[in-house]
Amino acid sequence: MSQPSCRFCETELTIDMVDLGMHPLCESFLAAEQIDQMEPFYPLHVRVCPSCYLAQIGEYVAPEQIFDDYAYYSSFSSAWLEHARSYVTMMIDRFGLNEGSQALEIASNDGYLLQYFQQQGLTVLGIEPSANVAAAAAEKGIESIGDFFNGDLAAKLAERGYRADVITANNVLAHTPHINDFVSGFPIVLADDGVLTFEFPHLMRLIEGNQFDTIYHEHWSYLSLGATQKILAAHGLSVFDTEELWTHGGSLRLFVQHEDGPHPTSPRVEELLGREREFGLFSPETYAAFDERVRATKRKLLSLLVDAKESGDSIAIYGAAGKGNTLLNYCGIGTDFIDFACDLNPYKHGRFTPGTHIPIFSPEKIKEEQPDYLLLLPWNIKDELMSQLSFISDWGGKFIIPIPEAHVVEATP
Repeated sequence: MSQPSCRFCETELTIDMVDLGMHPLCESFLAAEQIDQMEPFYPLHVRVCPSCYLAQIGEYVAPEQIFDDYAYYSSFSSAWLEHARSYVTMMIDRFGLNEGSQALEIASNDGYLLQYFQQQGLTVLGIEPSANVAAAAAEKGIESIGDFFNGDLAAKLAERGYRADVITANNVLAHTPHINDFVSGFPIVLADDGVLTFEFPHLMRLIEGNQFDTIYHEHWSYLSLGATQKILAAHGLSVFDTEELWTHGGSLRLFVQHEDGPHPTSPRVEELLGREREFGLFSPETYAAFDERVRATKRKLLSLLVDAKESGDSIAIYGAAGKGNTLLNYCGIGTDFIDFACDLNPYKHGRFTPGTHIPIFSPEKIKEEQPDYLLLLPWNIKDELMSQLSFISDWGGKFIIPIPEAHVVEATP
């Protein structure tokens, strides 16, 4: 049987990183009438290209299927809103953006970021294929194009004379199976002296922190600076600076320009590349032990949950996050362990988690039921959540943090 090939350079994928088995789409929360219907599951098997070292899963599902009626709204996290606001302030100050500047965001979601550019007088445009979240942006007065970004769409924008001074592409480069077609659009709509920024979870942090739950079907690629540089260079773009971020368990922000752009290259670029080499991201041996580390994390979490249930304790989930569904399905954690889930997003209320069918309620359910443990699936914002949910200390409630390895944290008032 032949191996699949790399979506960037078409080299045969011969390095295995981790096989998480079969999973449903992580954002496909089920209505009550869907519980007894067939639910499709797809492989979650990450392989790495031995040539460009792009880590990736296969294209088992069309993007249109994943992002239709999408359940993720960026504005429901105050920490994420503050991240967006501070980014906008930094970009305006660093690159001299003003009321005459054009700001374009790819995967603009519900306008969570463009609203801050708009407040500073910039002309804004969002590209957002999910109609339901684009509608939320429209309510904020954010113009959005309901389509997937690629070379063809970029050419249509260019025909209208559109050239953006700043393009933001947060957590979207990993979300496209057609990475060459996607990246080919940026040089078409980026102004000659414009700046493009990408943010994405850093593959080095994923491996280092055992963050296997960030692997799911809408993440087709798992990115490093080294691999991304090669992809961008193939389309006439160059990275001139980098920044390491707290988001999603450890992300990279890349500052990108045309290959003949005006900005000098920061020494941070080569320094980070050196750390990636030292870590072993460009060596097959680095990936060999990751699968067993993931299995050990699963065993420890299940052991903790089994002990709690055998002691008669109740367990609820807070944050019905998409990535949490990877953890639940891989570990086989369903209603035999979990009494209910809660989430701020009203879209999810009355629905059920994909695959594991745990009912989802509003956060008020926590005070009503007073569970002994809250399993925090969005562990990457655990500090924010533990502060918001400190009231569980009133009845002796505790938090379970699943990643990088399962452990219990006492709630403090």
